[in-house]
Parts: sequence; C-alpha cells; structure tokens
Amino acid sequence: MSAKRKTPEQLRSHRWYGASDLRSFGHRSRTAQMGYSRADYAGKPVIAILNTWSDISPCHSHFRTRVEEIKRGVWEAGGFPVEMPAISLSENFQKPTTMLYRNLLAMEAEELLRSYPADGTVLMGGCDKTTPALMMGAISMNLPAAFFPAGAMLRGDWRGGPLGSGSDVWKYWAELRAGNITQNEWAEIENGIARSPGTCMTMGTAATMMSLVEALGFSLPGASSLPAVDSRCGQMASQVGRRVVEMVWEDLKPSDILSATAIDNAITTLLALGGSTNAVVHLVAMARRAGVALDLSRFDELSRKVPVITNLRPSGQYLMEDFCYAGGLPALLNVLAPLLNLECLTITGKTLRENVAGRPVYNTDVIRTLDKPVAPSGGLAILRGNLAPDGAVMKPVAAEPRLLKHAGPAIVFNSYDEMNAKIDDPALDVTADSVLVLRNAGPKGGPGMPEWGQLPVPKKLLRQGVRDMLRISDARMSGTSYGACVLHVAPESFVGGPLAFLQNGDVVELDVAARKLDMRVSEQELSRRRAAWRPPQSIYPRGYGALFSTHIRQANDGCDFDFLEGTARIPEPEIH
Repeated sequence: MSAKRKTPEQLRSHRWYGASDLRSFGHRSRTAQMGYSRADYAGKPVIAILNTWSDISPCHSHFRTRVEEIKRGVWEAGGFPVEMPAISLSENFQKPTTMLYRNLLAMEAEELLRSYPADGTVLMGGCDKTTPALMMGAISMNLPAAFFPAGAMLRGDWRGGPLGSGSDVWKYWAELRAGNITQNEWAEIENGIARSPGTCMTMGTAATMMSLVEALGFSLPGASSLPAVDSRCGQMASQVGRRVVEMVWEDLKPSDILSATAIDNAITTLLALGGSTNAVVHLVAMARRAGVALDLSRFDELSRKVPVITNLRPSGQYLMEDFCYAGGLPALLNVLAPLLNLECLTITGKTLRENVAGRPVYNTDVIRTLDKPVAPSGGLAILRGNLAPDGAVMKPVAAEPRLLKHAGPAIVFNSYDEMNAKIDDPALDVTADSVLVLRNAGPKGGPGMPEWGQLPVPKKLLRQGVRDMLRISDARMSGTSYGACVLHVAPESFVGGPLAFLQNGDVVELDVAARKLDMRVSEQELSRRRAAWRPPQSIYPRGYGALFSTHIRQANDGCDFDFLEGTARIPEPEIH
C-alpha cells in the first residue's frame, strides 16, 4: 500500500462538487437545499453509509441508532456522511428465501456506490444474506469499504436456561411433535427466545459471515463478537466512521485486502468456528468477485487439517454472548495463529497479526486450544459421487456419528409441499435407516435455494426416540440447524442433475471419511432415466424471478449471476 495520501482534488466526489460547470452548480445547490453549506463537504471524503435497516428486519432494528453513531465518527474525522438505504433482507419474513435476493442487494450496493459521489463506504449488515451481498457489491466497486456488523442478540431464556436461535427451535419443535412438551411450554419458548435487537446468537449464518468478514480484515477487531445492544457497539460504530475517512485518504481498497491468502484465513476461521454451511456458497461468490478462483476442494483440503475449537451451538454448547466474553474472534484468531497467514492487511492499516496479538482467551471451554478441540476436524466436508458430481456440502460435527457412514433406501419428495404432506403420515414406509431426499429445491428449483435441507424426522420415528436421520437435498439449511444433512447437491435436480433420477427405494450410500455420496444404480439404468427425464417449466414468466432463473449459477459456483462475476472494471459515470 502506498504511503502517499490523496489530495482533495483526487477525491472521486470532486467530480460532482469541485468542478466549475452547470452540473456542479446543481449538485452544490441541491446539497444546500438539504441544509448543508460548502464547508460541510468541500474537499472532504463523502462516505456512503449503506444501511439495511427496515421495520421488518428485527436483526437490524437498532440500525437507526447505530447509523447516527457512524455519522458522528465520519464528521469527527472530517468526512461528509451520506446515509443510503439499501434493501433489507429479513431472514425471518422474506419468502420464499432471502437467497433469492442476495444478488439483487449486491447489485444495488455496487450501483449505489458507482452512481453517487461516494469516496468510501460503511456497509451496515448482519442478517444472513446482507453481509455477503454488501461485500460482493463493495468488492466489485472497489472503493474504500469497512463493514459494520449488526452483532448478535442476547441469549434466549426459558425457565432459567439459555435458548439459542434456530438450534433450540428445531430441538423443541421435534419434542412438541413427539408429545414431550406442551403447547403452553412451546408458547413460553416463543416469548423467550428473541430478547433484543440483533442476529441469531448461535453460530448460524449471520454470526458466521460477520466473523468471516472480520477474519478477512474488513471489520474492526472484535466488532463481530459484540452483542448488538452492547454499548461498545456504539463506540465501535463511531470508530469505524472515523477509520473509513482515513481509508479514503490512504486509498485502502478491497483489492488491497482480499487475496487468496485472506480467503484461506476465512475458510480456516469458518472451520474452527464449526460455522454455517451457507458460508461455502457466499465465500465462493465473494472470492470470485475479487478474481480468486475458489473451488469447493479448497474447503475440504483445509477441513482435514483444521480442528473445531469453538464450542458454540449448533455444533457445541454455548452462544455468541459467551463467545464475546471468552475473548471473541480476536482471541480465537490468536489461538488459530499457527494455521493462519497473519501478514494479511486489514482495514485498520495494520496486519491481522497486529490486530490479534496478545488477545487472551478468558474461557477455555468456549474457545478451546488446538490440542484440545471440540472435534479434531469435520467442520465441513465436501462430498462427491454419482449423486453429486459437482459436489455437496455437509457439517459432520453436527451429525450423529453413526450416520457418517450409512447406506439406506431413499424416500424421495419432489417438492417441499409433498414432503410436508407426507412426512408425518403413519403409512409412510420409513425407518431410522431410510434416507430422506428432497429435490427441486436448488437455485432454480426452489427457487433461490431455500433453507429446506433440514427435513423433519417423521413423527412416528420421533416417538421412537430417533432424533437424526440421513437427509439429502439440493437446498441449503439454516446455519443454526444440525443433523446429518447433505446439502447443496450440484448440479441441482431442476436442471437435470443426478438427484432428478433418484427413485424411491434406491439405496443411497454416504461415506464421509471417503467423501463419497453415491446411489447404487447402474450407469445403464441412470442413462435410461436421464433419457426419459423432461426439464420442468420455468417458475417465473417475468420480472426479477425470470432474470434470476436465467442468470443464476449453481451452488458450487457461489450462486452469483453470470453477468456479475469477474473483475472487469466498469467506467466511472459521465457527469453532464
């Protein structure tokens, strides 16, 4: 990175404000219309704050306060803050899935930064898809960018014990279906599980992606671990506002930070956290926006070497609040130091080594040592075979060990509605050895690859004490979920992947140690079924859904749009 600082005339916003022409007159007069004088912005970096707050996004419900704290920091550092609302992808409410709209937010972020007089940006996100979407857009635009994470909500509480988002929902929903808890108890859990603003407080997709962005170097040290309502988040907000102004003068851009080595650091962190399977799709998309040719095999290669050392649900015991008090991500990265490249640059202008040096662990049951891990490996596994030639993803550490090598007859559901209608039918011919399969739930088939992959265990098996089964789909699952779930099967069934040819009763064989996922069907029989298969009709006749279906890539390629991939530079807009 060059030590030479920009001059005010070299600011991108100077093209809007600094010229002596008709258009600049209009820009200045309209800025005056909003109550600002020239002294407020002239010669100062314009900082676009992309705020994904909305009234229907509980994870970001505190962002109206946090954005003012970010603005305070920008003003203090001599910048001009401009808040820009961006789409809020509310995991809880947006249907069929926020994944359908991740790329739309990525496009919006990139185009907001390109089309307005932004010199740098603070990205405000946290809820699952907002983090990778904002990062994808910022990487492609390549202006100085810092990420401000929402932070996790406080621990849930039920009858004196902690509740974790998602993980305990699935757990107690199964117990309700099994008849082991009452409707009144279920209602108590409903009212105690989400007690403050912020994202899921388990190591689900939100916490995972916020952590990985910090590991990549795009957040201030410790920002991803703080609870959303902690007063230190307000302090951090002002700090990031101040810092991004300096990043503009230093011209410190995503391309200076994001490298293949930094991506390896993020994958290593993901595995050590026992983090969300969804991170695989998002990291591939983010890496390829930066020109890093990340492949699924790299996840598997590192997974064989990296132990799971974070004891957090759904792979472990504790919650994000405990992780924060144990030292948070900087302490974890310090423990992981032998497995990381600590010379990577970060938004602080310092290396990762400088950011995490001396950060202690305060609770060694939450953040373990490398020689006393939660699991020696198995944070993720990439499976291949005649059922998933382009790969599938599994989190072995969250599954019952007996299912890591398993063969059983398939019970195939062609849609979520069919599965929902049949799963608890007493006549369903299912045993604990059966393999539940859901297809037509991938990027095009879902559409949007919804989080349907944690198929419910049939009620009659729940009542027999069964709590895990082998389940396979081309869908994703919530990062808060657990179980022997094989996900992201590629190519998906909707486009004629082998999952489309699986039939009821076919034996499916999983061998995690060998990284194999096969169906015991001869190639001759598969060829016959393939020839008889007819592609389903497109789901969307028009609109954004039609654009999505035409241009979406498969899960192993990150589910980006084909026209958004790559590093080709787009010219700056003409100002006339």
